[in-house]
Amino acid sequence: MVQIIQASKITIGYLIDKFDLQRVNDDKFFTEWLADLPELSELEKQTLDRIKSNFLHLIERQQMIESIVKMVVLSPLLELAGFYQPPFEIDGEKGVEIFVEDEDEVIKGDIDVLVLGNHLWIFVIESKRSSLSLDAGIPQALAYMLGNPNHEKPCFGFVTNGSHFVFLKLIKQDTPQYGRSDDFSIFNRGNDLYRVFSILKHLAALLQ
Repeated sequence: MVQIIQASKITIGYLIDKFDLQRVNDDKFFTEWLADLPELSELEKQTLDRIKSNFLHLIERQQMIESIVKMVVLSPLLELAGFYQPPFEIDGEKGVEIFVEDEDEVIKGDIDVLVLGNHLWIFVIESKRSSLSLDAGIPQALAYMLGNPNHEKPCFGFVTNGSHFVFLKLIKQDTPQYGRSDDFSIFNRGNDLYRVFSILKHLAALLQ
């Protein structure tokens, strides 16, 4: 009998055991969040300052549920980075099934936002309530990335709870390997959204 595993319940340890997933800590594996990041215009910086200000204003008055995180933070970032324009496509709440090889288990779940270019999965975005740690979303995002049908090109992930952000890169091939960026926080001095947006903008250019 096939056992259904909810993606929201899995851990990194599960992915290591079932898929032989390996983390790569070498910066040379995931250079896309480090090198050749674009300079931001004054208008872009002003928009990012506004996103930060909106979030900080709202979180003082309510616990931000996932839908609000998407509306206040995620959607403006994607729009500003150009992901709502050709050649990209957006798919939301996409159902995914990942079969565990040689075992009667299937991982099931829904991707919050999936960005596609030329009909390839290139960006899996998992958003969580502002009260949840990114640790709750990273295994889920990696599981979805493992379900990417394209084995030849890397898949990138972006996980946010509205206040914290991390980027992921996965290469499947024979043994799946992943790397992660530093964690960025909207609560840090200055505005970490500048760096987050620069990485998004850089990835958008690369993936075109």
